[in-house]
Amino acid sequence: MTEPQPTAAVLLIGDEILSGRTKDKNLGFLADYLTAIGIDLKEARVVSDQEEEIVNAVNALRHRYTYVFTTGGIGPTHDDITADAVARAFGVPTSHDPKAVEILLAYFREMGREPNEARMRMARVPEGASLIDNPVSKAPGFQIGNVFVMAGVPKIMNAMMDDVAKRLTRGVPMQSRQVEFRGGEGDAAKPLGEIQKAFPSVVIGSYPFQAPDGFATNLVLRSRDVEALGQAYAAVCRMAQEMTEQGKARGWA
Repeated sequence: MTEPQPTAAVLLIGDEILSGRTKDKNLGFLADYLTAIGIDLKEARVVSDQEEEIVNAVNALRHRYTYVFTTGGIGPTHDDITADAVARAFGVPTSHDPKAVEILLAYFREMGREPNEARMRMARVPEGASLIDNPVSKAPGFQIGNVFVMAGVPKIMNAMMDDVAKRLTRGVPMQSRQVEFRGGEGDAAKPLGEIQKAFPSVVIGSYPFQAPDGFATNLVLRSRDVEALGQAYAAVCRMAQEMTEQGKARGWA
């Protein structure tokens, strides 16, 4: 892929996430990771362990974004169906990858575990896929097209990203500035909207919170245009100062 600004989607797979049994940590990690290397995360979905749902989601996302990252469903149990679903999305069969088989057999010998049928299911990948290294528990993930299929266990998924990152086209990282406005979000809304119109290349977000001395708002500015970001930040600071002097805010930082 050679897009000037790559985009991405994350697909979280698993009934345990939807039921609340497992509290997802992978989305936050991937959002931070991708932002740091200049890839815009545009969408995230959660689907159950149903093949049709996974197929539909993979096909929708892979045609829309530069990259798709999936987590979950590549273990040894009956509900680990991600490999088959992704293969179906691409219209190819699955088979035991010789290199994956070799990796798993060596690992099971080292660990003294039986390489039974269930464990060896983790060597099955779609035809034409390349393996993603797993330095934690050895069972590999895989890449097919622009889709990267990784484990659901956060420690393992995080480690897999070291291999995945080598394959990604990086964009220009987003820069950010922040102003803590010690006043209500509604008070700042109109002047903030005017600043946003003046600097369309800067994304300005308003995030209210409860401070010890009353309502406050974090004003976050994000842009790849460093000059515009600096100008917009200065305008927000002036706004905060003026509102403080007018008694409409308790201060800013």
